[in-house]
Amino acid sequence: MPLIQIAGRKRDIGGMEVRRVLPAPRCKMVGPFIFFDEMGPAVLKPPAMLDVRPHPHIGLSTLTYLFEGVIRHQDSLGEDLEIRPGAVNWMTAGKGIVHSERTPIALRDKPQPLHGLQTWLALPEDQAEIDPGFVHFAAEDIPTFAILDAEVTLVAGIAFDRRSPVPSYSPTCYLDVHLPGGAVFRLPEGHDELAVYPVTGSIEHNGEDVPDGVLSLAEAGDRVVAHSQNARFVVVGGGRFEKTPMIWWNLVAYTEERMEQARQDWESHAFPAVPGDDERIPLPT
Repeated sequence: MPLIQIAGRKRDIGGMEVRRVLPAPRCKMVGPFIFFDEMGPAVLKPPAMLDVRPHPHIGLSTLTYLFEGVIRHQDSLGEDLEIRPGAVNWMTAGKGIVHSERTPIALRDKPQPLHGLQTWLALPEDQAEIDPGFVHFAAEDIPTFAILDAEVTLVAGIAFDRRSPVPSYSPTCYLDVHLPGGAVFRLPEGHDELAVYPVTGSIEHNGEDVPDGVLSLAEAGDRVVAHSQNARFVVVGGGRFEKTPMIWWNLVAYTEERMEQARQDWESHAFPAVPGDDERIPLPT
């Protein structure tokens, strides 16, 4: 049976073009992953730097993971820090949080590379209204190990009898894999749903080529082969959700009533503010 492949669609986010893979008509979620954007690769040039103004989230955790560049994260909990390649920003919205993502002030006077992934992981229904939270892990705190010829970074979740320190609220798998040309990598066992996404180079999944910017739905134990000399791809997935939440704009909720309340809260300025960043993105019309 042919693989199901989901091609990314181009979107503009804060002055930068991204490829949005999830959600898609053919696939709403892969495990807890309900949103998947690839940012770049791009070189931002003054004055058009990254400027994602303050915006709200509910019912999810965001995970930002960079391959190149720097992003300044600020949120309504008072967090203000820079994320760099290999580090993990894990922000849990729960009942409500607001954040912004921008090119740091000190780097805005010259061209800046930027390449990375932002994914959202839906919270299970019984945890959708937990208190918001934020944790940051430096690159050296994220486990990296060898599986045969592959170099694997366990960004979040569990795989190959190892666990990432990044917290998760449902069974999760997020791997960053470097694979030399011609080498074979078997996807980890123990997960209901998985997908592979090439970042650089070219790969083959169960005998089918996976083009750049395409997410290929997978199963535990599937075979990935590197065609190019140094292929890099991510694997995302985890446990299947019995109930798929709704997603609209930056909001994830299990009922239309909760979604409407969040919309009203944003319009009425009931969400908490981001200290030092007074701008805001209006509700889509």
